[in-house]
Amino acid sequence: MEEFHINILNISAVLLAAYLGGVAIRKIGYPAILGELLIGIVLGPAVLGWLEYSEAVKVLAEIGIILLMVYIGMEIDFRDLKKASWAGLLAAIGGFFVPFVLGYFAIVWTGGTPISGLFVAIAIGVTSLATKSRILIDLKLLNTRIAYVLMAGALISDTLALVIFSGITNFAETNVLNISELLLIGGKILVFFGLTISIGVFLLPRLGKYISRSGMKSSTAYFTIILIVTFGYCELAELAGMHSILGAFMAGLFIKDNLFPKKISKELNKAFYDVSIGFMAPIFFVTAGFFVDVTVFQTDLGLLILITSLAIVGKIVGTALFYLPSRNGWREGLTIGTGMNGRGAVEIIIAEIGLGMGIIDKTIFSILVFMAIFTTLTVPVLLSWTTKWLRKRGELVYMEERNGIVFLGVNPLSLILAKYFKDQEPVTLIDNNPEQVARAEKAGFNSLFGNALNETTWEDIHADNVSAVVGITTNNRVNYLAGKMAKEKFLVPQIAISQSPSEEFNDTEPENRNLLFAAPVGLDEWMHKMQLDEAGESSLLVEKEMSCKQWIADNKINLQETLPILIEDKKGKIRLFSSECSLQAGDKILVLTVEK
Repeated sequence: MEEFHINILNISAVLLAAYLGGVAIRKIGYPAILGELLIGIVLGPAVLGWLEYSEAVKVLAEIGIILLMVYIGMEIDFRDLKKASWAGLLAAIGGFFVPFVLGYFAIVWTGGTPISGLFVAIAIGVTSLATKSRILIDLKLLNTRIAYVLMAGALISDTLALVIFSGITNFAETNVLNISELLLIGGKILVFFGLTISIGVFLLPRLGKYISRSGMKSSTAYFTIILIVTFGYCELAELAGMHSILGAFMAGLFIKDNLFPKKISKELNKAFYDVSIGFMAPIFFVTAGFFVDVTVFQTDLGLLILITSLAIVGKIVGTALFYLPSRNGWREGLTIGTGMNGRGAVEIIIAEIGLGMGIIDKTIFSILVFMAIFTTLTVPVLLSWTTKWLRKRGELVYMEERNGIVFLGVNPLSLILAKYFKDQEPVTLIDNNPEQVARAEKAGFNSLFGNALNETTWEDIHADNVSAVVGITTNNRVNYLAGKMAKEKFLVPQIAISQSPSEEFNDTEPENRNLLFAAPVGLDEWMHKMQLDEAGESSLLVEKEMSCKQWIADNKINLQETLPILIEDKKGKIRLFSSECSLQAGDKILVLTVEK
């Protein structure tokens, strides 16, 4: 009983450490995995020794690997690959194989075995799937060609890494050299992929239809089916002589879209996220830090610098060289290389499996962990420099297929904004009140009855083709969360939300939001004035370049009497008046004013 109590306390301490490390590192714009690794190193046996690697923690960590790989597979959207298929493939090949080759020869040259060289090569070649992250949002790269190529390149390179990794582990376990045995290994790998793809394409959709017709509503039953399918795929991978993580990854690719109805699939995806990313995976990454030997900075500093340097140079230069046939420019290739330079979950998983199999030792494992940390730290810095370079040269390319603006909430303010935008681009209004939706349709606008916090609503309006979303409800929380979903799930490049000063919602700091009207505004009061015809429209000329916030301050605008809503440039094109927008001399600002 006492041992059980100690295990529970240790697991709780590991979870708390993972949470604190993740929260701290996200505050400065990095993925949680870095914080989890670092806190594992500091609090684990390597430094302070406050946390221990018990058998219970080991089991949870191993399950965490499986569930994490399923989730990574579930997160892959093949539409992302289509948007940058050729360029993404070139970036993936160059960004994977150049550092792969450099890493292999570095290990062999320094006295390592060929098989350990291959393991290090894979770890160096992978790219973090976290490219669809806050970094792209913070640098305002959503809807650029760079963002789509980065996502496609990361997905392709990690898939390549897993396939090669499985082949190497198969060879390492059998340790065969004759042709017949190698052909047998190759045959088993082909059979595995043929069987898992066939099951995913033909069997799972039929099972999904049967489940839909059965009327099953138990979320527990759905989750159990996911686990059964996952463990079945893992067993197939083991039977083929490959690691179970490849089976889990393949299961994730087909579970999301083929096994369950779309609505149920979204709910399960969230539940799976909570269990894998929120619970199991952090335990794995914290415990990965337990195996790190910090003395490598004294004993093997030269090898650490060599591996890290080859990882950075190989990824950036390799991506840029192989990207040249895309004819998108070598500067864009370098920029994409800096974005692909981060390592993450797949690299750490591969390294720990190699350590457990005895293919690499603790020194090499520690070097790979520190390499992952250092390379990921470079991403926001180098990507910021290179994108500013492209912007300055006018070479930052936006994906022009995005067009259309979505307004959340049907009310007098959203209708007047929609009136001005409708001649410039398609306009859609969303509201969860059917009477308001009917009002918008009567006014001649495309409108949708739905919940803006439901992902299905965004899919119904094809949000992946929308260029801007404007949250203009009187609920700060709805505006923020709906805008966040549009940006993170559908990569909508421009989000502007209104904020009522009377309602607090602190999920993020106000300065990190693009505020409509460039400041908090009492929408209820303005809507009431408009309903009573107490507000009229007029325009004011901008005399010099400045920010919207500065314009409000310089002109001593009282937002209760004058409300700036739109900007019209000299060519007649309009844009939103918001905190992220800047004004040019000659612009006109459309304002609503209280008629006295």
